[in-house]
Amino acid sequence: MFSFIYNLFFPLGFLFFVPGLYLKYRNRPGWKGTFSERFGHFSSERRRELEAFHGAVWVHAVSVGEAVVALSLVRAYLKRCPERKFVISTTTTTGQELVRRQLPEGCAAIFCPIDFLWMVRRTLQVVKPSMLVIFETEIWPNMVVESRRKGIPVVLVNGRMSDHSARGYRRARIFFGPLLRKFNLLSVQSEADAERYRMVSPHANVVVSGNLKFDQKVPENLPPAQFEDYFGAGPHRIVLAASTHSGEEDLIAETFLRLRDEFPDLRLVLVPRHAERGAEIAEMLRARGLRFARRSEQKSAPEPVEVLLADTTGEMLKLMNGADLVIMGKSLAGHDEGHNLIEPALLDKAIVTGHVLRNFRFILKVLLQENAVAAVTSDAELEPVLRKLLNDDALRRDLGRRAGTAIRRHAGATERTIDELEQILNHK
Repeated sequence: MFSFIYNLFFPLGFLFFVPGLYLKYRNRPGWKGTFSERFGHFSSERRRELEAFHGAVWVHAVSVGEAVVALSLVRAYLKRCPERKFVISTTTTTGQELVRRQLPEGCAAIFCPIDFLWMVRRTLQVVKPSMLVIFETEIWPNMVVESRRKGIPVVLVNGRMSDHSARGYRRARIFFGPLLRKFNLLSVQSEADAERYRMVSPHANVVVSGNLKFDQKVPENLPPAQFEDYFGAGPHRIVLAASTHSGEEDLIAETFLRLRDEFPDLRLVLVPRHAERGAEIAEMLRARGLRFARRSEQKSAPEPVEVLLADTTGEMLKLMNGADLVIMGKSLAGHDEGHNLIEPALLDKAIVTGHVLRNFRFILKVLLQENAVAAVTSDAELEPVLRKLLNDDALRRDLGRRAGTAIRRHAGATERTIDELEQILNHK
């Protein structure tokens, strides 16, 4: 009954998302050559390619952030079980490009179908997976129900559920309760996440495995950021604002303007979460009289600039590695969901963030307990906190080292997750 109602109303709801889907396809960079797979269409050539991966574990990750973690899990899995095959899917073009660029041997990449019943069925027919592994929050009813109907185990890994999401799920638990029970396993990040899932579906099979992001590894021999190509010969003190959202670039640019006279060697790198916002941010920087370069348009600046707008994708770690201080986005200027603090921590970078991260509370709690992050309680605090850290090199370095130590202490989720997946596969 619930599937019938969902499939009755999903096409109506999808109509509201069509304009956004088109704009993202048109404006976002990334791999678009096989985007028709989003609609369950695979060319004859692609079907032949994917025949070699029948029986593979299908791992679905939405975009770049989840894809990075999914690739880490797959690499570790292949070291332990080299005979396994994997198909990794993404929803976004940027995520697809990242996966294709870093795809391990013995793996294939596809786009995840939109959750129309016939599109899901076509994709399952082409892929023929032995298991469906879904990352974090991508609970699409038809993907889950159709996989189980075909006898394919379904597992959610690195699962999380914010308070806001939990309220929505609870209100619709007459639908989501049975859906969550369809999962063979819900492997979640923390006890708090497990409690929220159980409140929605008390009889679902929920286990706490930890956060896979704690197991991320910094690639050996990260290429240099080459900021001198834009800022000229150094030394410079470089503040990088990572994964910023609307309003945050304004706030950070204003703060930079007030600090630059005090710190003549200060330079700013803005890395928006969505690269297609580059033109909008460029206009804001131009209006403030800031000398800047767009990385999407210039590999170097003919004259030194004071701001680099890195409106590109797949370069975050490299750019972070060249920074002295990282401001993490979606945590300021009215945003409180946050982004992953683990990447700058693993690079031993001093981190500044808002004090409420609804989607990453456990990670923030870990860092706060170790006095390993600078959390500001209001936008007005950003300037004095940055000033303090820019004035004290030792304090800044110590904050970064503590962050790296705190994150590494919580490693181990990858092996636990592989154990869980293997147990299910071996008892099908």
